[in-house]
Amino acid sequence: MKRVVFKVGSSVLTNTDQIAKERLLNLVSLIAEVKKKYDVILVTSGAVSAGYTAVQLNRSIPTSKKVLASVGQPILMSSYKNKFDIFDITISQILLTEEDFDSRTHTKIFQNIIERTLKNDILPIINENDISTTPDQLFGDNDQLSAHVAYYAGADMLVIFSDIDGYYDANPSENPNAKIRKIVTELKEEELAQEHTPNSKFATGGIVTKLIAADYIMKKDREMFLCSGYDLTTAREFLIDNIHNKGTLFTTKREKASLLIK
Repeated sequence: MKRVVFKVGSSVLTNTDQIAKERLLNLVSLIAEVKKKYDVILVTSGAVSAGYTAVQLNRSIPTSKKVLASVGQPILMSSYKNKFDIFDITISQILLTEEDFDSRTHTKIFQNIIERTLKNDILPIINENDISTTPDQLFGDNDQLSAHVAYYAGADMLVIFSDIDGYYDANPSENPNAKIRKIVTELKEEELAQEHTPNSKFATGGIVTKLIAADYIMKKDREMFLCSGYDLTTAREFLIDNIHNKGTLFTTKREKASLLIK
């Protein structure tokens, strides 16, 4: 594995009224560590929720949501820069829409920028450009955006940090006996068609959008790892120590899956 895309959600990055500074520092610290082994690309949510920490507008109104994103984008990037400066890591910001992957010209521009950025040891931080776009130009959630970024940027793996610590065989909030599925090699249509249930008012997906992202990744012969963004021990063990204790690996590489199960 040579290149990893990290995706972090709003619920990990922010509390209702402030940036979650400790969690952000933990994330940046992990990225700095992983960056010593792999090329790293970060796909981030959090612009709207960061904007809400400064201005409490009604996010259910489309224009207000765009205003919150416009306010929150510099807040979010400033927070990232302050933390990455600790590790002497230079960052860049890239804003994308779904249309950037529908055009060969736009996609090639994106790929060239990514390659040049990584070649110069710059960490690209990607978010969806939902400020000046129409709904049909947007992915609508950064799980899908990160899956497309992983594929078109030539990443081997997508790692999604979430407010859940893996994909369970039942809803853990309803079933105390629910267990994490450590390895998933196939997703059924009924799993992908479940109701979207985001846990945060600033989240746009929930588990279903993560499964759709995983399905896309597996069909592109890539892998996805879903784990907690609150406690990064699982991610560190998996990426640095090659230990799979928790979290869910979505993969079609059955030989690797069999090895990990053992």
